[in-house]
Amino acid sequence: MTDSSTPPDSVDNGARRVAPRRHAMPFVVAALALALLAAGIAPRLHASAALARQAAAQTAVSVSVIAPQPAPAVQELLLPGAVTPFADASIYARTSGYLAHWSTDIGAHVKAGETLAVIDAPDLDAQYRQVRADEATAQANFDYAKATAQRWQDMLKTQSVAQQDADTKMNDMEARRAMLASAHANAAHLRELVSYEKIVAPFDGIVTARNVDVGALVTAGGTPGAAGMSGELFHVEQTGTLRVFVDVPEDDAPYVTASTGVYLTAPQYPGRQIAGRVARTTGAIDPASRTLRVEVDVDNPDGALMPGAYVQVHLQLRAASVALDVPVSTLMFRPGGTMVAVVDASGRAALKTVHLGRDFGTRVEITSGLATTDRVIDNPGDSLGAGQPVSIVSGGHN
Repeated sequence: MTDSSTPPDSVDNGARRVAPRRHAMPFVVAALALALLAAGIAPRLHASAALARQAAAQTAVSVSVIAPQPAPAVQELLLPGAVTPFADASIYARTSGYLAHWSTDIGAHVKAGETLAVIDAPDLDAQYRQVRADEATAQANFDYAKATAQRWQDMLKTQSVAQQDADTKMNDMEARRAMLASAHANAAHLRELVSYEKIVAPFDGIVTARNVDVGALVTAGGTPGAAGMSGELFHVEQTGTLRVFVDVPEDDAPYVTASTGVYLTAPQYPGRQIAGRVARTTGAIDPASRTLRVEVDVDNPDGALMPGAYVQVHLQLRAASVALDVPVSTLMFRPGGTMVAVVDASGRAALKTVHLGRDFGTRVEITSGLATTDRVIDNPGDSLGAGQPVSIVSGGHN
């Protein structure tokens, strides 16, 4: 039953107010749900992005890089060497006899042709006098035969003698000529042996050994009764110029030429550099040691260096072309050859095959395979591969 006191218009207005409120409620609920959903998803999305960034950072390898440097044009190669005399001679007796006297002892500086000792050989002197007499006889016989042959040739012109007799005289003269030539040869031989009674220095040098004394019996080429002895009377060495032989490793052999700079240092002369010059090389690698034998000549006018002394030879090796060098810590030895790892433009590792040149100790020369603009990874790990992301943390040592 309807209350008669309520006006009909008022009832209609209330219904109209309740109806819009009922229609807006789903929109409010939906908005609230969306807000709650956004509040729950946003943190998760942020956390996922942070996790991805962290995973990427953990995947990239932290590396330090260096820039290749120009290799030095000249490298000093230090090698041991032994000093030897420029000329070395053992002096033997060429004539047998007794040593009459010697005039030089060890340490004496001698000139070429200077007498070192004199041998007394009376039997040789007697043989020489006999040969001289035989030579004079042969000369007289030849002169007589020549004069006789000339007279017979003159008589043959007037038909005073027979042709056969004249020919006989000519043949006799030729025979006397041959006998005279033989006498001259014997005399020259004995004369040479007599000249060997004086033992002389073959060149300017220093006497380093005297193995004989006055009264000793010496024979040509040896000592009688002592087959084990060499028979050397004196030893002379030329020390004005010295030779030093060094063995250069095969890798450095192509850089050694006649123009290569070289100097010597000796322990007994600290701080002193003794100039030398590359005189010659063998031009071949020794297959046993894989080295090149090099001769260095050194002028020694003051006698500072002595034969047999130990020295260090400093060779200034000049490269034929300009190359790069890097620390040995950048090298990677893989089955494909020697490599270095570089960082490319995309921040990833790239492997380059390189060819090695000279070894500088802590650094090594790269002759090909590397550019000056490359960022070379220092101390690359064994697990580093091509295309792997890297992160540059700092510069390596240069």
